[in-house]
Amino acid sequence: MSKLKGKVAVVTGGARDIGRAVSLKLAKEGANVVINYFDNEDDAKETIRLIEEMGGKGIYVQGDATSLTDISNLVEKTKTAFGEKVDILVNVAGGLFARKTIDEIDVDFYNLIMDVNFKSAVFVTKAFVPLMGEGSAIVNFASQAGRDGGGPGAFLYAASKGAVSTFTRGLAKELGPKGIRVNAINPGMIATRFHDDFTKDQVRVNVANATALRREGRADEVADLVAYLASEESSFLSGNNIDINGGLAFS
Repeated sequence: MSKLKGKVAVVTGGARDIGRAVSLKLAKEGANVVINYFDNEDDAKETIRLIEEMGGKGIYVQGDATSLTDISNLVEKTKTAFGEKVDILVNVAGGLFARKTIDEIDVDFYNLIMDVNFKSAVFVTKAFVPLMGEGSAIVNFASQAGRDGGGPGAFLYAASKGAVSTFTRGLAKELGPKGIRVNAINPGMIATRFHDDFTKDQVRVNVANATALRREGRADEVADLVAYLASEESSFLSGNNIDINGGLAFS
């Protein structure tokens, strides 16, 4: 039986890589999925095609998850498509953009990193909470970097993801009395375009070999965890930051 049948799920950054895997998994479990994407409509169209191919329903909405205007549009498009109630919110949107040391950063780069990774999660959540009620679930994406400070030139990214982790804990306390659960995921080395773009091949090999399982993770494995946290199977879990890193580090 599909454990999310009839639910409405919103996934920011839901068109590619881990976001796509999450969107597909939620649809497979029966949810109607709203995908937010920033700049690649082809990726979004393909994700919706894959959802429809498996018999699911979904829409895609272009928007900058750091823009209050675009967030408001995402809410309105969601309500038009699937009604006034949202059951699942997954804040995947984020990015590293570049590796920079402390002497290389400037205010613009600081704002870019903090806005995309932290501001987006805060204000997308603020916009959708009024549509969420008892039994709803929010899943945020933090990072292994938020636990260990990240790799070379990624301290700002790590700090922004650490902020997401703390935001998750605090919001779980605030929304718990309303029956809304809030958890976060800390992915380690997952085989995605993110690492294709920003991590050297030998570093990826070294990190994979340092895990207990001696490999990188897959996007679908992360998506399985999201689906669990979004479902009633995790009904007494809230405020957690859950590591998924193949045994590279332990809580």
